[in-house]
Amino acid sequence: MKVKAKILFISLLIVFSGFQSVISQSKIQRLKEQIEYVSKDAKGIVGVAVKHIESGEELYINDDVYFPMASVFKVPILVEVLYQVKEGNLSLNGEIEIKKTEQHLGSGLIAKLDVPGIKLSIKNLINLMMMISDNSATDILLTKVGTDSVNKRMRELGIKSIIINRTCQHLILDYIGLDYEKYKNYSASEFRKLFQNIKNEEFKKIQQKARKRFNTELKDVSTPRAMNTLLEKIFTKKIINENYCELIISTMLKCDTGRNRLKGLLPSGTKVAHKTGTIGGTVNDAGIIYLPYNLGHIAITVFTKETEAKQKEVENVIALSLIHISEPTRPLYISYAVVCLKKK
Repeated sequence: MKVKAKILFISLLIVFSGFQSVISQSKIQRLKEQIEYVSKDAKGIVGVAVKHIESGEELYINDDVYFPMASVFKVPILVEVLYQVKEGNLSLNGEIEIKKTEQHLGSGLIAKLDVPGIKLSIKNLINLMMMISDNSATDILLTKVGTDSVNKRMRELGIKSIIINRTCQHLILDYIGLDYEKYKNYSASEFRKLFQNIKNEEFKKIQQKARKRFNTELKDVSTPRAMNTLLEKIFTKKIINENYCELIISTMLKCDTGRNRLKGLLPSGTKVAHKTGTIGGTVNDAGIIYLPYNLGHIAITVFTKETEAKQKEVENVIALSLIHISEPTRPLYISYAVVCLKKK
């Protein structure tokens, strides 16, 4: 879900070594304080959940605050789709013919193609949803499984703080202040024509009211802790089955969005299975980072909302903090954090 606006992203990476020794609480607290200090430049609210899966070491900031997920909500949607495949309600090879009314607002490829004449398998809809964050593919899949089913599944998995209410189209219309019931069957091309005829000043006032309401509603939200819990369950293959968890991770490894977020300052070639999300003052990234030298894996979720950074603060990559916390008796760092502002 992409919105063409210059916005802020705080990219956070906490790397834990493979040593079995436990990082002292004083160092975790120091690291947390540094991250909180740097986060102020977002001029908004930042939430972080980080866990080194193998050791169990973790760090949280605003971890139980609800944030709009934006397109990160495609991860729990995918989990439910694959549960329904496992249960026989859907088939990965089953094909769906795309209708014009299913070409939806926002990011992706499907909305740009000519219809009729397009048939896509469930598997390819998954690929489009996760690799390029295709909103049309997402809405087709979400309509197939239903928001209630996604929410019920999350509760069955013990995750109470992931809430999904709307399709991408519905969510975007709410964000920009247009009546969903009136415009729900509009195609992306019809919206382009509509936007050309809307008076800028009038539309701006509508949007301002809608955005304030959008950030206060508990719709399509998650806490950083809840999303990180889901990521850990996927990576450790504690849900669905082993093959489908591997499918989720392998698909997320091919994510083509957010190259300047979690992956921004990592060495070239570092494996990151992640999903980004962007709408207005919300710029998110969540995923699994593969550490080198068999040092393990990190589940990390960075959520933001209501960010109001000035344009100059988001135009260039600015390294704000590079913190090295090491044990004097160890040849390798126990942890380090890289926090940076990046241009969307």
